[in-house]
Amino acid sequence: MALERLRTCMHIGRLCEELGVSPSTLKKWRKQAAARHDQQPVTVQLPGETLEQENRRLRRALAEKVLEVDFLQGALRNIEARRRQNIASGARASTPRSGE
Repeated sequence: MALERLRTCMHIGRLCEELGVSPSTLKKWRKQAAARHDQQPVTVQLPGETLEQENRRLRRALAEKVLEVDFLQGALRNIEARRRQNIASGARASTPRSGE
């Protein structure tokens, strides 16, 4: 993902900040990926699949992941809201925070 972003990135420094890596790490990853690419081509397309079919399949997969993320974010908001209500009422939270 980082290397894909690097290909279209206009500000490498900002990308490094966002990813939490140094520019030298990003350069090292790019060299390693280039070495692997020279050894073996990477293909995502399924055998017998046209680019249009691959595009539709990937769009569906992305849409499913977006729905999953939305669901999980909503669930986390509900848990946090219940936790805040329990704390305000003096009751013990039904789900302890990580590390408790």
